[in-house]
Amino acid sequence: MKEITIWHNPRCSKSRQTLELLQAKGHDPRVVRYLDDSPSVSEIRKLLKMLGCQPRELMRTKEALYKELDLAQVEDDKALIQAMVEHPKLIERPIVTCGQRAAIGRPPESVLSVLE
Repeated sequence: MKEITIWHNPRCSKSRQTLELLQAKGHDPRVVRYLDDSPSVSEIRKLLKMLGCQPRELMRTKEALYKELDLAQVEDDKALIQAMVEHPKLIERPIVTCGQRAAIGRPPESVLSVLE
C-alpha cells in the first residue's frame, strides 16, 4: 500500500476533519506539520505538479499575510513559491498525497479520490 501523507495544521478545522476522515477509513497517514517544518522549494514544486495547479492556486489568498505581502501583484511563480517557503501559513490546507496523486481537502471528502 502506498504511503498516505497529510500536510496538516492542527488548528484548522478542515485539516482536523480530513485527518479524522482518513483515520475513520482505516488509514494511518504520515502527518507533516508544515507550519513547524517549512517545505522546500522542490517539495512545493513537486506538490504543484501532483495537484496540477499553479502556485497561486495553492495559496490562501484571503490570508491577511497574503495581503500584507502584496502577493496579488506578484506574477513570478518563483517568487510565489518562495513566499510559501518563507511563510508556510500561505499554503492552502490540508493537502493529502498518496503515490503520485494529491488533493486539497476542501471539502475533506475530496481527498478520498487520491486513495483509489
